[in-house]
Amino acid sequence: MHLAFLPKRGTMARREAYWFYGLITPWTLGFLLFTAYPIISSILLSLMRWDLVHSPKPVGFSNYTQALTRDPLFWQSLKVTAIYTFGSVPIRLAAGLAVAILMNQKIPWMPFFRTIWYLPSVVSGVAVAILWLWIFNPYFGLLNYLIWLIFRVQGPFWLAKEELVLPAFIIMSLWSVGGGMVIVLAALQGVPTELYEAAEIDGAARWSKFLHITIPMVSPVIFFNLVTGIIDTFQVFTAGYVMTSGGPNNASLFYVLYLYRNAWQYLAMGYASALAWILFVVIMFFTVLVLRSSSLWVHYEGVRAR
Repeated sequence: MHLAFLPKRGTMARREAYWFYGLITPWTLGFLLFTAYPIISSILLSLMRWDLVHSPKPVGFSNYTQALTRDPLFWQSLKVTAIYTFGSVPIRLAAGLAVAILMNQKIPWMPFFRTIWYLPSVVSGVAVAILWLWIFNPYFGLLNYLIWLIFRVQGPFWLAKEELVLPAFIIMSLWSVGGGMVIVLAALQGVPTELYEAAEIDGAARWSKFLHITIPMVSPVIFFNLVTGIIDTFQVFTAGYVMTSGGPNNASLFYVLYLYRNAWQYLAMGYASALAWILFVVIMFFTVLVLRSSSLWVHYEGVRAR
């Protein structure tokens, strides 16, 4: 058979290379312009003092030393964010698992109930903040009205009390539990029923099956929700900005809210960039810590335990 009409291998390889580079060019340009350039600029700005009006002035690592040694609001915002993270993430994980187990039951109208649980997680953050402002209102809010109906006492001023504002935000974080619920639900539906049947034959109780079958089999998605939850809660901004503006007395001054103040209210772009990179290091630290601990409690099917 005559094959002269086919292109040579070198020509075809070059053609494939041209197509490859041509197709990835839009993504490459977008990455360089909108990701790589801002990252490099942020690193350089963190070593400078710039107010958007005058030219940037190099100051070395003084922005970092100012945050770590001379700025009490930096530590206050970091403490507030850490309390919120370590308070809301475990509760959201537990609530997501509990709701997923409920939504895994075989009863009529179950797809409707799953949709209802998931819908709040796709609502805009500002709209959610406005809604919860009404819920937490001390005079005509839904939460205090329920407290009055049940206990016949006046509910507290949730967002006006320093000791209650963070618990209020933690309660509010349960609004988006449906997102994690969907992921856990998918994992629950992938658990082999043979495992439960074998456990029942051995006389295992319901709680024992939950601890020794359900939890290990869904531990990879619990791990995923844990990592994404830590990253997400360390960057919380909208609720604090819309609902309390960091008050009362900086009791809800979240880290990203403080970063925003320095950047767009005080025009301290260099200092705000340094705060951003400190936050990156903090998030990376806890993410790596969770990743290193995963070998102790995350079970992957087909992987032999050490």
